[in-house]
Amino acid sequence: MRIGLLGTGPWARMVHAPALSLHKELDFAGVWGRRADAAKELAEQHGTRAYDDVDALLGEVDVVAVALPPAVQAELAVRAARAGCHLLLDKPLAPTVEQGRAVVEAAQETGVASVVFFTTRFRAGTEAWITEQAATGGWFTARAQWLGAVFTSDSPFAASPWRREKGALWDVGPHALSVLLPVLGDARPVAAAHAPGGTVHVVLEHDGGASSTLTLSLTAPPAAAGAVVELRGEAGVTLLPESGEGAVDAFVRAADALRAAARTGRPHACDAAFGLRVTEILAAAEALAAAGELR
Repeated sequence: MRIGLLGTGPWARMVHAPALSLHKELDFAGVWGRRADAAKELAEQHGTRAYDDVDALLGEVDVVAVALPPAVQAELAVRAARAGCHLLLDKPLAPTVEQGRAVVEAAQETGVASVVFFTTRFRAGTEAWITEQAATGGWFTARAQWLGAVFTSDSPFAASPWRREKGALWDVGPHALSVLLPVLGDARPVAAAHAPGGTVHVVLEHDGGASSTLTLSLTAPPAAAGAVVELRGEAGVTLLPESGEGAVDAFVRAADALRAAARTGRPHACDAAFGLRVTEILAAAEALAAAGELR
């Protein structure tokens, strides 16, 4: 399968391009970016071609991997689907429910496969843990703390305009939801509040009867940054195990998942429809936090 990369920012340089170059079953056919000079530089680093015209790239590949801000991703994902390209997308799928729904509808109408790259979800240890806990059941409550130091360190993502605008809820919130939802079931936010420093607290009610709390931040002190997911229930207490697997390896797994979905026609659990559901939950939590509403 020929795959093209849309995007030339830090995430594309650190994860997408290296993973696509390493993948033995994908032909890394080209790069397009909003800055032609950056696309040329990234393409040269990985021995592929830079495209000035995104539609020209879409017309010559089977798959696109997207490493762009959510609003740009959503627009180009619709164009890519209509060009017949399978979609390897990033989280969040889109910044609004309407834009996310447009991506899902385009994928359904054209029959292309889709996978949204929730980094933690595609780590081997996490996948196994989720499967085990979902089979165990009987969970009463859960907590997820996803504390980043993006704005309190020398992170390459600190200058990201969309992260500045949307904050931790939309940046690290999808990671927490991607772990909790397959274990506890679908959810709706029943409370959300902004805390000092851009931290967000969310309370979720899950279909299976459990509740969960999310604490999300991009402004944690570097020494306090990290992710914790804890489940409590009839089986006792369990924590999401730490993983030494990097994002590049996880992205290779996501690419393999997309290849399988395209080959078999069976949707992956982290397809665009799941990405849309995550977007719907984030939008509802955002509205609650903005209104200061507790219900």
